[in-house]
Amino acid sequence: MHKKIVVFIFLVAAVLTAVSLVCSGTVRNKKPDLFKQVQLFSDALVLVQTDYVDETNPKDIIYGAISGMISSLDTHSQFLDPDTYNELKVETEGKFGGLGIELTIKDGLLTIVTPIEDTPAWKAGIKPQDKIVKINDEITRDMNLTDAVKKLRGNPGEAVKISVLRESEKKILDFNIVRGIIKIKDIKDAKIIDNGIGYIRVVEFRENTARDFKSALDKLSKEGMNALILDLRNNPGGLLDVAVDVADNFLEKGKMIVYTKGRKPSQNLEFTSQNANALKDLPIVVIINEGSASGSEIVAAAFQDNKRAIILGTKSFGKGSVQTVIPLGENCALRLTTSRYFTPSGKQIHGEGVIPDIIVENGRKVDVQEPGVEGVKAEEIFEKIEKKEGVKKDPAGEYKDDTQLMRAIDILKALKIYEKKQL
Repeated sequence: MHKKIVVFIFLVAAVLTAVSLVCSGTVRNKKPDLFKQVQLFSDALVLVQTDYVDETNPKDIIYGAISGMISSLDTHSQFLDPDTYNELKVETEGKFGGLGIELTIKDGLLTIVTPIEDTPAWKAGIKPQDKIVKINDEITRDMNLTDAVKKLRGNPGEAVKISVLRESEKKILDFNIVRGIIKIKDIKDAKIIDNGIGYIRVVEFRENTARDFKSALDKLSKEGMNALILDLRNNPGGLLDVAVDVADNFLEKGKMIVYTKGRKPSQNLEFTSQNANALKDLPIVVIINEGSASGSEIVAAAFQDNKRAIILGTKSFGKGSVQTVIPLGENCALRLTTSRYFTPSGKQIHGEGVIPDIIVENGRKVDVQEPGVEGVKAEEIFEKIEKKEGVKKDPAGEYKDDTQLMRAIDILKALKIYEKKQL
């Protein structure tokens, strides 16, 4: 035990020495009490090691201290221990285990940004803006994102019970959701749906999204696309540079897409369109809703400010900060908010969201079975019959219950009629 204490004190001393060297430069001038506060921190660590009733693991205490420090900054910054860091790497690749929800903390509550389509959470009926108040009967008050994700993820086939506050219905709802393997397909749909009107639904902005999106555009162009509906509903964002690349397909070269501001000059970045072959004359309607966040808000705002597309739907989520993953030793990392992004006209999205040009409520109606109820949906029966008998379905008919999408189709049809009248 004494040997452990000596080693631990030596470690703290080494940290203090490093901090004192940093403080000897410009940091000392800006933060004269930094060394004093670090000394207070080290004293507390030593007392825990020597006087706490149970023997403690120094690594657990250090991890807990760093986690607390980072989580005190904002709701999006977090310390990634080895397990969480590895999960993040797997998630970025587009395949992981869990329920299929994008989480944040809003107003001190675990808030669902969006359920990912065709995942267990989506099928159970989870909605954007639902507040998770219990996980397996444990109250989530003061629970950080890292701990929440660990409790929600687990072995496929195992059930998780969550209780959510749905403010729109003024109810607390209980869901028993069976975990599954979550496979994210970034481009959900890419097809011609009505008289040359193309439709592309982007679920999230990940490593391969820009490449897949360009392939979808080329495919639709060959099929005679003369207008496009870009569906970003329930798209929680993802990688900033990928969202920029998607927008770059449609903006005239040199147009501002987004810019970021941070404390350091290196964090002040401007992203402008670079594509000399952009589809700058293609009529576009972009659909967003309360589940559209981060990268999807960048795309929508860039189109809106550059007067490149009509934005339709409901106000977006309002997440406008940039998180940078900074690797540390021992396979750990910090996910740190390093800047905020601004639209081309200088508006800050964070906490505000993007307000559509045309407000249309009540989007896609999702046919959801009640939890615990099994059965075959009528639509599935008709699809099997049509497939067997070779019946061709009207592409636009698939979306007749989607009021937002039908309005988007009507707008693009009206634009075509107007253009013909001008000739």
